[in-house]
Amino acid sequence: MPDSNINGLDRAARRAAANKANAQHSTGPSTEAGKQRTRLNALRHGLTGQTVVLPTEDHSAYQRHSQSFLDEYRPQGATETQLVQSMIDSSWRINRAAAVETNLFSLGITEMEDRIPASQPDADAALAMAMAFREHARAFSQISIYSQRLVRQFERALEQLRAIQAERRTHESRQLFDAATLFKVHQEDGLPYNPAEDGFVFSNEDIETYIHRSERLDDAIERASAG
Repeated sequence: MPDSNINGLDRAARRAAANKANAQHSTGPSTEAGKQRTRLNALRHGLTGQTVVLPTEDHSAYQRHSQSFLDEYRPQGATETQLVQSMIDSSWRINRAAAVETNLFSLGITEMEDRIPASQPDADAALAMAMAFREHARAFSQISIYSQRLVRQFERALEQLRAIQAERRTHESRQLFDAATLFKVHQEDGLPYNPAEDGFVFSNEDIETYIHRSERLDDAIERASAG
């Protein structure tokens, strides 16, 4: 092999070794810009690469926003959870778009103040807002289109979630009815009942609660009919 090739291989090997050594001693980004990029990456969705929470936004507020949806819809399984997450992110962006629109109006009004004669403050503010809208009509239009797309995305996710949850609850109701029937038979025979043996995910406590609620409901319906 020619000496030039050998020397080239040696240089490549030394360079690779140096890069490996530098990587081992690296402690991450040291500049504020580098740290900011690292924080930003931590808030990205793996597949889309879209930033949900901007660096200027309060991440704890986003967490509270998310939890409010999780508490309301109580998703079960990956599909329901994904749909609720889509609603969380869509509504967060809708709120952001509304804030941007308000800020754009405020910016425009500030920019137009010197162009409007200061005679009547209320009228001047109204004229400044109108001029701001005229000057930034394209930006307002883009915000509106963006918001409408997000609203449609939110509504589709909500519609799908409601359909899936309704189907799940209907299935659970049927399963509970069957489990309660078997539970009563075992009680009459003086035998313990294990719901898992029949493929149910409910506990005996769940089944007893269902039976108690059903009996109370039947009693209430009977009393209402008699009255």
